[in-house]
Amino acid sequence: MAGAGGAWKVAFADFVTAMMALFMLLWILNQDEKVKGEVQQYFNTRFKSVTKMSVGIIPIQNADLIEAKRSVFDNASAIDLQMMRRINKDIVEVFADNPNFIDMKTMRVQMTSEGLLIEFYNDPNRRLFQGPSALLTKYGQTVFDTLSYVLARHNSTRIEVEGHTASNIELNGDPVNTWELSTERALVARAAMDRKAMKSKQFIKVAGFSNSKPLRDYLHDLNHSHHDRVTIMVRAGVQR
Repeated sequence: MAGAGGAWKVAFADFVTAMMALFMLLWILNQDEKVKGEVQQYFNTRFKSVTKMSVGIIPIQNADLIEAKRSVFDNASAIDLQMMRRINKDIVEVFADNPNFIDMKTMRVQMTSEGLLIEFYNDPNRRLFQGPSALLTKYGQTVFDTLSYVLARHNSTRIEVEGHTASNIELNGDPVNTWELSTERALVARAAMDRKAMKSKQFIKVAGFSNSKPLRDYLHDLNHSHHDRVTIMVRAGVQR
């Protein structure tokens, strides 16, 4: 073998490295959502992997943000994902499969990294509220009553209710305080759901944001009716 060199060692080292990478990939794919989330968070912040709770010496300005993002996965599991899918299926069956009950153009349901986000638009053709007020229409009352019965079937969930408005809302020519209006509408929506089937302990947040969080789809028109909405964030809770 004299003069053959060590080329085979390089090839063997590459083979071992590839096998290790394969085993790591298979291991990650077999983990629950919490582990996957932590692995994802590590690579997203690989240069800031030391938190202020550790003994590291590198200061991190966004340690709280990193920890908050990681907390999304703290209670995540296959069961939680299945729960979100069941809730989504229930909502579709109740709302989407009955076109005589609701116009699907006035709502949107989407899965996010934080939970199931449900948006109800105060559309001029199917208003949730009476004019620029927090008084529910008959249609709005029916919407939140029905949603309450759906979410009551999953009483371990934790619910956040937010009110939002378009940029300019007027009453008899005078501008309306949209901070108060959005907050009152969120409170009214929560009360409507709590009054029917849901348990009060399911609600963990009620807030109004005025026009500070416009929908990305309509940034070209800040007065679009879909900015005027109530959103419901459904988070997976701990079974008790």
